Amino acid sequence: MSNIFFKLKEKWNVNWIQFALIFTTFAIGGSFCGWIGKKILNISGLDKNVFYYILYIVLLTILWPFCVLLVSVFFGQYRFFKKYIQKISSKFFGK
Repeated sequence: MSNIFFKLKEKWNVNWIQFALIFTTFAIGGSFCGWIGKKILNISGLDKNVFYYILYIVLLTILWPFCVLLVSVFFGQYRFFKKYIQKISSKFFGK
């Protein structure tokens, strides 16, 4: 395994099973977010131009925390992701 995986495991202070569940949650949550974002923009009827892709990125940025939290419930990692998202949002918006 790559050295970065060991560093992340140590940083997050989790065992390998939790680490695999966290990565799975990131992957499924991100994919789910992209799928929902495309569905929302397809319903809007916008043409695929520059504005469409800018709106898509903004929409994904807004939806991602909700999608990951939702998926984390099914993998038993809700506490980890709640704390993770709070940490990220405090960096963006302050405390």
